[in-house]
Amino acid sequence: MSKPTDVIKLLLVEESVEEAERLTSVLRNAGIAVRATQVRDADELDAQLQAQTPDLILVGSALGLDEVVQAANRGGKDIAIVAIVPELSGEILTEVFRHGVNGAAAYQHAELFVGVIQREFASLNLRRSARRLELNLAESERRCDSLLESARDPIAYVHEGAHVRANRAWLEAFGCADFDELQGVSVLDLIAPEAAGDFKSLLKNLSRGEKPPASLPIKVRRADGSTFDTVMEFAPASVGGEPCQQIVLRQPLANPELAQQIDTLRTKDLVTDLYNRQHGLAELERMVAAASGGAPNQILLLLEADNFREHLSEIGLGNADLLLGDMANLLRRNLESTEHIAFRFGDQTFGVLSPALPIGAANELAQRLCNAYAEHDFDIGKRNLNLFVSISGVLIGEKNANVQAVLTQAGAGLRDLQQRGGNQASIHDPGVRDAALIAEAQQLRERLEGAVKHGKFSLYSQPIVNLHGVEGEFYEVLARLVDDKGEVQPDVFMPVAEDAGLMPAIDRVVIAKAITTLAEREKAGRHTTFFVRLTAPSMADETLLPWIAQQLKAARLRGDALVFEVPESKVVTQLKAARSFVSGLRQLHCSFALEQFGAGVNSFQLLKHIDASYLKIDRSYMQDLPKDKEHQEFIRQFCHQAHQAGKIVIAEQVENAASMSILFTCGVNFVQGNYLNEPEKILSAA
Repeated sequence: MSKPTDVIKLLLVEESVEEAERLTSVLRNAGIAVRATQVRDADELDAQLQAQTPDLILVGSALGLDEVVQAANRGGKDIAIVAIVPELSGEILTEVFRHGVNGAAAYQHAELFVGVIQREFASLNLRRSARRLELNLAESERRCDSLLESARDPIAYVHEGAHVRANRAWLEAFGCADFDELQGVSVLDLIAPEAAGDFKSLLKNLSRGEKPPASLPIKVRRADGSTFDTVMEFAPASVGGEPCQQIVLRQPLANPELAQQIDTLRTKDLVTDLYNRQHGLAELERMVAAASGGAPNQILLLLEADNFREHLSEIGLGNADLLLGDMANLLRRNLESTEHIAFRFGDQTFGVLSPALPIGAANELAQRLCNAYAEHDFDIGKRNLNLFVSISGVLIGEKNANVQAVLTQAGAGLRDLQQRGGNQASIHDPGVRDAALIAEAQQLRERLEGAVKHGKFSLYSQPIVNLHGVEGEFYEVLARLVDDKGEVQPDVFMPVAEDAGLMPAIDRVVIAKAITTLAEREKAGRHTTFFVRLTAPSMADETLLPWIAQQLKAARLRGDALVFEVPESKVVTQLKAARSFVSGLRQLHCSFALEQFGAGVNSFQLLKHIDASYLKIDRSYMQDLPKDKEHQEFIRQFCHQAHQAGKIVIAEQVENAASMSILFTCGVNFVQGNYLNEPEKILSAA
C-alpha cells in the first residue's frame, strides 16, 4: 500500500470536468493524496506524457483504450492504466483487459475503486523499487568484483561443492594459471588426502542446510601435489542469484588457543560480554533467510531500560558500564535455553534471538524478563537502583522476511511501550491482525463517547502569520482528547470517531470551547480570529447553523471572529449542502475557508459555487518547495488567480526559512507551520 505521504500523479482521460472532479474527490476523501491533470483528446494526452510521467492513467470516456495504451507505452514508460467502466460485469472486464490495461474499476463502487487505485500504485512502486534494487545489485556486484580481485586473501565461492568463482590470490595459492582450470572442479579435490574424509562430511552437512564452522584448520594441496596448512573461514553468499558458500583462506596462527580467543573477541561486546551488534545482526540475517524459506517460530526481542538516563545522572557516566554489565548478567541468567542468542544492540538496548520459540512461549519469556528487571536491585557504587525495562518482540515470518522491516517493527513497538509508561512486554505477529488493536479501538470509542458527554477535549492553537502586516491575531484551533487515561492526538481518534458517527458532536464541543475562548480574549482586548476545522457530516447538519448563532449570541461574540474550514474534496462531494452552509455563515458574518485547495482537476471552478474567503494551498505543494521549481510556479500562478478572485491565500506546513521567502515573493498572504510555531495548549485569554 502507498504511504500516507505519497502523492499519486494522476492523468485523467475524461471529457467531463464534473466526472474528473468526482473521481479525484472519491480518492481524496479516502485519504489518498493525488495531483490530477485532465486531458480530453489525443494531442493533450501526448503533450502531457511528454511533459511529465504520471503514475496512473484513469481512462474514462474521452479516448479509446487502445489509443491510450499505445500512447502510454511509447518511450518505454512504466505507467499503470486503469479503465473506468460503467459496471463490473464479466463481459466488460474481459473486453477492457484485452486492451492491455492494468486494472478496471467503477467509481460507483467507491471502496473497490479506491482499492484498485491503491493496489496499482503499490504495484508500480514495487516495480520501481525492483528496478532500483537491480541497479544497486549490479553496482554492488561490480564493486565486489573489484574488491575480490584486489584482496590479498585467497577467496573462492563454492556451490554444491564446486567452484563457481575465485580471485587471483586463490588461483596463485593453488598454482593455477586461470579460473578455467578450477571452474566446476570440486573443492574436495584441493584438500589433502588425510583431511578429505572430514571435509567430505562437512560438504554433506552444508548440503543439508547446516551451519558451517566459523573457521576450520585444514591441510590443502596445490596443483603440483605439494601441501600447506591453512584455516578456512566460511560465510553464506550468492553468485548470480544462486546461494553458495564463500571460503577465505587465512594463515594459521602458531597458537590455536590464541586463534580461538581472537575469534571470540571479534564477536563479543567488551562491556557486557554479550555478543556484539555486528554478530547479532549477522545471526538475524540468517534467521530472516530461514524465515523466507518457511522456517517457523523465530523471534527477535529488543529490551531497553525505560529510566536508564535518569539513573545515569545519579551514578555518573563512569559507572554506566557497570550498570550495563549487571543488566547483561541478569539477562543471561534468565535465558533458560542455550539456543537464545543475546547481544548488545545499542547503548542501553539488548537483543535476544530465538531460532525455535513459539509465540506463546516468547510472550512468557518476555514477561518473565520484564518482571526479573522490575524485581531486581542493582548495586552500583553506593547506590541501590530499581530499573524497569520495555521488551518489544517480533515474530519473523515470510511476510516480514527483511532485516530492516523486523528491526523497524521491533523499534516501533519499543517506542509505543515506552510512551504508554514502560515496564511492559509485547510480541508482534505480522501474519495476524492483532485482536488487541480491535479492543483498543473499542476502548478509544468508549473514551470518545465519555469525552463528548463531559467535554473532555483540550484546545490547542497554531499561529497563522500574516506576511503583510494585517492587525489582529489569527490561529488555527486544534482539538485533542484529554481524559484521566492521557492525551490522544486527532490523527489517532478521528478515524475511530468517524466510524462511530461522533464527529458532529465533537465538532460542537470544539466550536463551543472556541467561542468561549474568543469571548474571553475580546474582553481582554485581544482582537483574535480562530480557524476551526469542520467535518463533512457537520456541514450537512441543518441544525448546526442555528446552534452556532445561539452560541455566538450567548457569548456576545462577533461572528467574524470565526472562520470555518473544510477540505476542497469534501465540499465537492457535498456541493449542495456546502453551498447552503456557506450562505448561512454569511448571515452570521462568519467566514469560510477551503482547505487542501488546488489538488483538484480544476479547483478554481469550485469558487463559482462556493463563496470562500480563504484558500489554503494543498500541503503537497510544500514538499521540497525550495528545490521544486514546478511547485514554486504553481503557487505563483495560484496566488495570482486567487487574488484576481478576491481571495486570501494561506500556505500550511511551512517548515523552513527558504520556503518563507519563496511564499512571500509568490504573493501568499498568510503562512502556518511548525517552523514558525508548534501548536500550544490554549490556557487562558490573558
